[in-house]
Amino acid sequence: MLRLLSGGDRDKDAEILALRHQITVLQRHLGEQRIRFEPADRAPLAALLHRLPRPALRGLQLLVRPDTILKWHRDLVARRHAAVSRPGRPGRPRTLRSIRTLVLRVARENPGWGYRRVHGELLVLGIKVAPSTVWEILREAGIDPAPERSATTWADFVRSQAEALLAADFIETVTLSGARLYILAVIEHASRRIRILGATAHPTAAWVTQAARNLVMDLQDVGSNARYLIRDRDGKYPGLFDTILADAGIKTVRSGVQMPRMNAIIERWVRTCRRELLDRTLI
Repeated sequence: MLRLLSGGDRDKDAEILALRHQITVLQRHLGEQRIRFEPADRAPLAALLHRLPRPALRGLQLLVRPDTILKWHRDLVARRHAAVSRPGRPGRPRTLRSIRTLVLRVARENPGWGYRRVHGELLVLGIKVAPSTVWEILREAGIDPAPERSATTWADFVRSQAEALLAADFIETVTLSGARLYILAVIEHASRRIRILGATAHPTAAWVTQAARNLVMDLQDVGSNARYLIRDRDGKYPGLFDTILADAGIKTVRSGVQMPRMNAIIERWVRTCRRELLDRTLI
């Protein structure tokens, strides 16, 4: 009471408003073990109480220490000073969308280039951006800004050679009578087009060889640029199968032993074909 009598009306009003504000905060966190002061809670207290002397602050029934109130006020002043000192300058301007698109295109078409090489190519085109900007664009897009250049993964090879790649595989299915059929399918990596070369209960060497001849004729009719055919090491492929393809300029590449991921495109299609068609159809 003695402290209140010595103070002015302005100080008393500030204390009353501060106490009322604290009651509002307490009501909002009623039943909670911890009271959290949000930025909207800190600003009124800092604005109301920062002018009071430190002894007066200690005499108030505050939920935080007087030093905390003063720190909140210093933060308010610092933010206001920063806003006033940079009018009309919210921050560094964002890079043009066309430049970002070009950076990502160059990086995707040249997976071995790092951000420094991409930055150099942009300078050749007359586009002036900082190397750090290129680095940030690639990082935000999930592209490694400094890729490993000394090695090429199998996935990168398959992706870069998609136009020239075919993949073959045998599918096994059982008819309603119990007879087992073998289906020879070929997929084009670039277009995902499927070519069913035939189905037979007896995949003899003569049958598989004739299927290879039919495949070569079909590819020549459409002007295909295929140069490689990936297949597994199934014994149903005779040596003449590879020879016929080689005569047409198509090299056979055999996947590793028990490594279906090396021929993942056709393996994935076989799984889809079985789940969505063969498992739902009586043959």
